[in-house]
Amino acid sequence: MATVAEDGIAITSNGHGRWAALALVAPALVVVGVFFVVPLLLSAIGAFRAADGGFTLAHFEKSLELYTRDLIFTLGIVALSTALIAVVAIAIAGYLTLGESPRAVAVLRWLYRWPLFIPFVVTGQIMRTFLAKNGMLNHALIGTGLIEPISAQSMLDWRGIVIAFVWKQAPFVTLLVAGAMAALAREHIEAARNLGAPRWRVLLDIVLPQVRGTLLVGLVLSFVTMLSVLSVPLMINPNSPTMITVDVAYRINTFADYAVANALCLLTLLLAAFGAAFYLRHAVRRAESTS
Repeated sequence: MATVAEDGIAITSNGHGRWAALALVAPALVVVGVFFVVPLLLSAIGAFRAADGGFTLAHFEKSLELYTRDLIFTLGIVALSTALIAVVAIAIAGYLTLGESPRAVAVLRWLYRWPLFIPFVVTGQIMRTFLAKNGMLNHALIGTGLIEPISAQSMLDWRGIVIAFVWKQAPFVTLLVAGAMAALAREHIEAARNLGAPRWRVLLDIVLPQVRGTLLVGLVLSFVTMLSVLSVPLMINPNSPTMITVDVAYRINTFADYAVANALCLLTLLLAAFGAAFYLRHAVRRAESTS
């Protein structure tokens, strides 16, 4: 039954309101179900299904036997990239918030967002030409006299993957953190500056603790995103050890081995779950501390 608010405006009954809310979210739920939930369920079923249709763990045993090194390599690359993204994002967002040169702040704000609009496949191609032995980076170092031509070396290995991930994902985290920093009250910052605290102390002791949750959200999203990228490791470092996404593509395209590929995908999902669990643990602690 409908009710009437104090200002005379009729409020829809609870039943109609629930149906209207479901109708609004139904398209999004259908997309998530069809393109995410159903493929996940099919992948999980295929990973545990034997050739005769029974239950088996042989696909996981084969995955661990062949690709344990690549799993460790993937986790190391993504963890290192996530840590470097945090450092870069904090540094850029901190200068945007505490910088004293308006021109430098304006230029930095204009430049750091560019990688946001570049797909990963384009990022991989850019890094192939930038980090190669005869690439732009070595030419710049040779031209400035920092290295000799004979000492130039290619960085198309794990270092190239890390550089590509940091370059691509740091602007995303920076955008989130800079927005959170801009929303903070300036009283504490100005008080610390008036007492003579340097900018790095203000950033680490006053500003960063207040935006820690936003930073963690951005890092978890970047962690999960980097686990799923295929183009960057495939174009920069396809040789062993490599990332799990390359192994999945190899099992499908070379052997049509969807069972082992599904097992590798579930193992990668477990790695992503660790990042999500870390964030949820922090969120629960924060909710308990504020309650």
